Amino acid sequence: MTGKERRKKAYHLRKDTARLHRELSLVDHQCNGDEFLFSNKIANFSKALPHNSLGEVDLKAYQSFMKALKSGDPDDFEAIPLGGNTKLANPQAAFAYDLIGADCHQLGLPVPPAFSSAWEAGEMAEVYWRALTRDVPFEDYDTNPLTIEAASELSGFSDFRGPKDNGTVTTCTLFRGDTPGDLEGPFISQFLWKDIPFGATTITQRYRTALAGSDHMTEYEEWLNIQNGGNPASSTSDPTPRYIRNGRDLGEYVHHDFSYQCLLSVCLILTHYGKEALSPNNPYLKSANQGGFVTFGGPHILDLVTKVTRIALEAAWFQKFCVHRRLRPEEFGGRVHNHVTGAANYPIHQELLHSQAISKVFSQYGTYLLPISYPEGCPTHPAYPAGHACIAGAGVTVLKAFFNEAFVIPNPVTASQDGDSLVPYQGSTLTLGGELNKLASNIALGRDTAGLHWRSDGIEGIKFGEAVALQVLRDYRKTYNENFHGFTLTKFDGTKIHID
Repeated sequence: MTGKERRKKAYHLRKDTARLHRELSLVDHQCNGDEFLFSNKIANFSKALPHNSLGEVDLKAYQSFMKALKSGDPDDFEAIPLGGNTKLANPQAAFAYDLIGADCHQLGLPVPPAFSSAWEAGEMAEVYWRALTRDVPFEDYDTNPLTIEAASELSGFSDFRGPKDNGTVTTCTLFRGDTPGDLEGPFISQFLWKDIPFGATTITQRYRTALAGSDHMTEYEEWLNIQNGGNPASSTSDPTPRYIRNGRDLGEYVHHDFSYQCLLSVCLILTHYGKEALSPNNPYLKSANQGGFVTFGGPHILDLVTKVTRIALEAAWFQKFCVHRRLRPEEFGGRVHNHVTGAANYPIHQELLHSQAISKVFSQYGTYLLPISYPEGCPTHPAYPAGHACIAGAGVTVLKAFFNEAFVIPNPVTASQDGDSLVPYQGSTLTLGGELNKLASNIALGRDTAGLHWRSDGIEGIKFGEAVALQVLRDYRKTYNENFHGFTLTKFDGTKIHID
């Protein structure tokens, strides 16, 4: 092939890919309608803007916020008033373009729960129970009175959508995800426990965590200060690094991780397992004289699994800021407190108001506010979808495309109750695909345990990240020279998909 022919082929490859994206049907983005239903914006995210004593946003500030989101003008964003020192988290990312995958405005999301719905009540009750049980070791869920009570109460909510066993939330399904593999084996994925081969060294997955009982924003003035963007209180870390053994440890992992940390770690673990762990579709498994490297080898997979995460965040930021603007559980906790104490009157579903979850929180802390793991609380971007979930969903999808989902994880482990060591796991067989799905749920729903997100933020975020990654894989499918027959993987809903 001459240089001229190569240039022409490269041009048509890019042009044909762009044409396919141009011909996609436009998406009709729908929100849950709460922003139009409540003129005081009690159901929408407003953290870092100025608020009144009830934590309700200053409407002029919110209008300025909306003006910028509608215009996309950088000058309008600079005119948004803040209530304190904390800045908004990069809302202009919602308007970025990329050169691979679908445009970030071209993927849709289901409508999240409405503020007054039974669905929202069930999700908020779960977040309260996660807060109450943060320090319970996962290994003790079957016997601890708090987790037993949490499972029992959540079973009684009329529209709770977490995983169940014969229609009932059990201690074996409590706080878990709903993908294939989520209910198999330990609560935590093997990929958050196994040693990480990191070049010429090995990283042991013992992490910094917080001391038991280190909860924040349980006092009203502290909560209001944080809603206005004020400076947070200090926090004390556990001096001993731990293997992840409970909800607090998991919440701290997704507090301090960088965007694609877990995905990079997993990719290094999987490549260390050798060719048996590679996807049967890898064209070099049957080659007599070649091995994969720049394509279908370590550099290829490492690049793609990290590349898709930023693209997933672009799509998430559009949904967060320009479509849904869903409030955080942290904000909803303030609504619950002010309603129950009589300071305000909000249409909160009775199932939540009559729950044991909020009664137990009040007995322990003296308020109905949601106890938050982090002193600064949630980030200053809206809840839906969860950014961590979109990252995890996208990266795990790429890993499932390059590795053998049926591969059995060798020498599985679980953490000791104190998180000081790992012990052998003697239960059911754990597969690569199932543990990748569980990893996505751990990363997504671990933020729920910290008090930052709702279940639907994570569940839909994982699938949204998957959709982003599938578009990227389709774009790259025709760029390879090898006799490659396409990517095959299992989606988070259990269906098989082939990208040819």
